[in-house]
Amino acid sequence: MMVQGRGYSQEGGRGRNKGGSYGPGGVCVCAKCGRKIPHPKGVKCTTIKCPDCGRPMIREELLNK
Repeated sequence: MMVQGRGYSQEGGRGRNKGGSYGPGGVCVCAKCGRKIPHPKGVKCTTIKCPDCGRPMIREELLNK
């Protein structure tokens, strides 16, 4: 069933990771230089700037997809 205008994708999912989260653990990675830092609880990796090059970081699980 496809629902329009309710936050669902065309495939019926809820965006990345089907609307869920990856939990408090894990690692944030810079896609440009590869620097890794522990994922801080309650903070999205994309809001963190890489300490080495200043680019936004990404959750390691998303980088490896």
